[in-house]
Formats: sequence, structure tokens, C-alpha cells
Amino acid sequence: MSKSVAEIKKEFENVPESRWEDLCSRYEADERTGVQNLIIRYRKKQAALASERERLYLMREFERKYAQYTYICGIDEAGRGPLAGPVVAGAVILPADCEILYLNDSKKLTPARREELYDEIMDKAVAAGIGMVGPARIDEINILQATYEAMREAVNQLSVQPDILLNDAVMLPGISIPQVPIVKGDAKSVSIAAASILAKVTRDRLMVQYEEILPGYGFAQNKGYGSREHIEALKRLGPTPIHRRSFIGNFLPDI
Repeated sequence: MSKSVAEIKKEFENVPESRWEDLCSRYEADERTGVQNLIIRYRKKQAALASERERLYLMREFERKYAQYTYICGIDEAGRGPLAGPVVAGAVILPADCEILYLNDSKKLTPARREELYDEIMDKAVAAGIGMVGPARIDEINILQATYEAMREAVNQLSVQPDILLNDAVMLPGISIPQVPIVKGDAKSVSIAAASILAKVTRDRLMVQYEEILPGYGFAQNKGYGSREHIEALKRLGPTPIHRRSFIGNFLPDI
């Protein structure tokens, strides 16, 4: 007696990806529409995963280039442009054989996907560090120097000393570790992409918390960036302690 379509569906669902093609071949002669649709669906999933792995292979170009180093650390930041909140940097060392599907520049991902990847990165990383510099310090030393400071802090937070740093476009002063600046590195290196996700998710979560403490500015939605609603609230309510005074002078000339 042949298996029902529901039983075959459950069989597909309960085997690892490596067994999908075996099942497709086994049931290929089954002419029932439900079975044929299952085979089409799983072969499409196989093709999509193959395409994703090819994309990730290309994103490991720099990791392969510097494979002589044991601990390759990606560094990136989030929050250089907002009117409010800190600038946050992430530093991540991934295992050489690490596969994290859909890892990409954080700006190209949905918030839900970033949250999922954040957990997977934290679970799989050899080491991860976060650096943060607040608005007062940004006003004191300027956003570029504050970004460098956050990046150095992120590196210092790592539990493992990196052998080389892959940075998103910058050379980080005050660090003796060899560095490679990569323009648009968060789209070209899995290590930098992972760092960008940690930085972005950490900062976004913090801005959501600020919304609860400082309501009215829409921090949970705009994350401190200069949206129209944010600027209108700033003019109406005035600046908060997390606003960057050096950033808001155009909107509040009297501060």
C-alpha cells in the first residue's frame, strides 16, 4: 500500500536537506499531483539554497585571501548619521568553516531577518564584541573619532585576540593589529556583514528602549534618524539628553 501524500510530505519535512534529492528521485514516478508538487517545491528549495551558497562563497573572498590568519575579525558600525542615540560598533570573529545562510549587509535585511541572524551569529561566532559611544562624547570629539572609539572598544571586548581586522572602508587608528579597509565591506565580507548586523540590532534595540523612556520622538520607528516626524517633535518638545547637540543646530539654532 502506497504512502499518502500527507505521509510523504511529512517524510520530506523530517529529513535533512542532504536527503531531499533522494526522496525526489524515490517518488518521481508517483503521478499524484500532491506528490509532484512536493518534488517541484523541494527542488526549487534546493536550487535557491545552492544560489545562496554561491553568493556566500563570493562574500568569503577576503576571508579566503587572508586564510593564513587564524582569527579574522570583521568590524562595522551603525548610527553615524542619526540626530540622537549612540554610535555602535560590532566586531566578530567567525569560524573558518562557518555557514550562516542569508548573512548580508544589515541594510539589505528586514528587521526580523536581522534579529534571526543576530542570534545565529552570537551562537556560532568564535568571539563577538560591541563598542558604544554616546551623544555627549560624539559632540566632544566629533562623529568620526567617536566611531573609531566605538570600533576600538568592540575589538577590546573580544575574548580572543584577532590576527587581522577586516574593516568597512576605514583604517582604524590606535590599533596595532594588521588591518584591511574594504569599501562597502559589509556587502563583500561575511565577517564585516556579521559585525554590521550585531551593531545594527544592538543599536535598534536600544532606541526602542529609549522610546519608552523618552516618548514623543518616535525613536522606536526612526531609530534617531532625522525623519520629518522626529524633526517636528524636536522643534515642538526640544532636545533630549540623547540628542547630539552638534547634529541638531540646523533645526534648533538657539541651542
